[in-house]
Amino acid sequence: MDTSLLPAELESSIQKALELLRSGDCVAFPTDTVYGLGADPFNISPIIKLFEVKGRDSNKAIAVLVGDMDQISLITDSFTPLARKLVEKFWPGGLTVIVPKRHDIPDLLSPNQTIGIRMPNHPIALRLLNEFGPLATTSANISGKQNPLNAVDVHIQLNNRVPLILDGGDCFGGIPSTVVDCTGEKPVILREGAVPSDQIEALIV
Repeated sequence: MDTSLLPAELESSIQKALELLRSGDCVAFPTDTVYGLGADPFNISPIIKLFEVKGRDSNKAIAVLVGDMDQISLITDSFTPLARKLVEKFWPGGLTVIVPKRHDIPDLLSPNQTIGIRMPNHPIALRLLNEFGPLATTSANISGKQNPLNAVDVHIQLNNRVPLILDGGDCFGGIPSTVVDCTGEKPVILREGAVPSDQIEALIV
């Protein structure tokens, strides 16, 4: 497979990405944190490709990116009050909230009864999400390797593994999202990242 690296600002590049996603393939694209690797979250085959491209252990959950608040209901039937309070403050942005997943979400995407959801703050990512729908998304790198901050980083690691990388320049965040479990009464920070833990704690107190 020859990996194409196309300018993200071109309409033809966006349409190519959408075409690949609709055909069940993976696409790498810029977000506000690091470059992401996205695929259809509702079908098994694209999810399998995500794991294969990254060399990722299949028992590790993959989060879902959404383009607007309406898409949340496609991923969870129980967007908790705690999650809603956090996303009203930090979305779009570098916060992933863990909430109960819908029963029809593939177990391969998340082997337990919860799932991570995030709305990125990046025009290219949001364009894809608003036109395609939610995307199962993980960092566009080989599992355990350096997080990709630009398209060249992605190409070095994933050349010949993915059909397309949308080149949107450097990610202006460069830090993975903060992950917060919102299934209980109080937030549990599972990974500190783009949103500092003290900002989350200050909002809840």
